[in-house]
Amino acid sequence: MKQLLSRLKPGEKAIVSEHHSDEAVRQRLLDLGLMINNEIQLVRAAPLGDPIEIKVGLTHVVIRLKEADTVVVRGIK
Repeated sequence: MKQLLSRLKPGEKAIVSEHHSDEAVRQRLLDLGLMINNEIQLVRAAPLGDPIEIKVGLTHVVIRLKEADTVVVRGIK
């Protein structure tokens, strides 16, 4: 089931399947480890929901919701 990264709930794991961002944002997300077929986990969101903390491999990364809205993920069964 495909969904946006920004819609994951804390603790949920998913696989990155697509990027729909412009060149600079896309490159930043790739540099942070959000590559296609990588497993990620939403760790937590800030009290007002933005930004969010995700775990990519052994690294914790913080991105804005606007950036997370451009990443399509599929859930892990």
